[in-house]
Amino acid sequence: MQTMRAVKQAGGQGKNFANREVPMSDEDFGCIKRIAKQRTGIELGEHKKEMIYSRIVRRIRTLKFTTFQQYLTYLEENEGAELTNFINAITTNLTSFYREPHHFEHLENVVVPALLQSKKNRKIRIWSAGCSTGEEAYTIAMTLHKAIPKKGWDVKVLATDLDTNVIQHGRNGIYSQERVGNLDPDIVRRNFETVNVDDTRQFRVKSHIQDYVTFNRLNLLAEWPMKGKFDVIFCRNVVIYFSKDTQKQLFDRYANILEPNGHLFIGHSETLHGVTQRFISLGRTIYRKSH
Repeated sequence: MQTMRAVKQAGGQGKNFANREVPMSDEDFGCIKRIAKQRTGIELGEHKKEMIYSRIVRRIRTLKFTTFQQYLTYLEENEGAELTNFINAITTNLTSFYREPHHFEHLENVVVPALLQSKKNRKIRIWSAGCSTGEEAYTIAMTLHKAIPKKGWDVKVLATDLDTNVIQHGRNGIYSQERVGNLDPDIVRRNFETVNVDDTRQFRVKSHIQDYVTFNRLNLLAEWPMKGKFDVIFCRNVVIYFSKDTQKQLFDRYANILEPNGHLFIGHSETLHGVTQRFISLGRTIYRKSH
């Protein structure tokens, strides 16, 4: 564990971006912020500066540049080739299986039984928006597999993210011991199989769970190609990166694409209060569409 002195020293060094091996000026960071906002809707605050610096520096070194100016010029002149790498670099992907477990308990014990009674067409559609490396989408799939009859139901989970790297990770469905180590052994036994990757023991989501989930890249602020409506949307720890105006637009679009009485799950640090009146709070960041 770091000592308080070490933490303070790290914080002090973090503020001095102009004197680093690859200097980053305030103008450079301002340009990165503008591009991020224009292309993704993500608002980068000063508290993200250290993370952004370390990630963009990796791209600078990979491309054998020596300054942020060179990189930003390259990005401007080669947007088609580099924008995806830029977006992958600035997005944060913190997730885990069964994160905020009360959401999945509510899905299993309240939402699914109601859907089993009300869905005459026997189709259930759930969207994991901002799915990161796939843990959330697979947790949804594992919950559905446990709670829904195996025959006669058409059940699908759409998992989308802006970052192409995490989308591919999700499609592969392979996770380290660290990612599954805290799960109930019975959950691991039923839903994962061990595989050897580069002489390391890894855990692959079994095909009967992977079959529920489709992974696609999607910018939430761009046009949505989906035609049908969803019964449930998970959008957790995503809107914290957006402005209030952008949040209002996004939640309005979520309401439009949800079925009547559809459910929306958001992150523990997020709220719809003062943002939209189209959802009814059920408590613990669980909402139901009102109109």
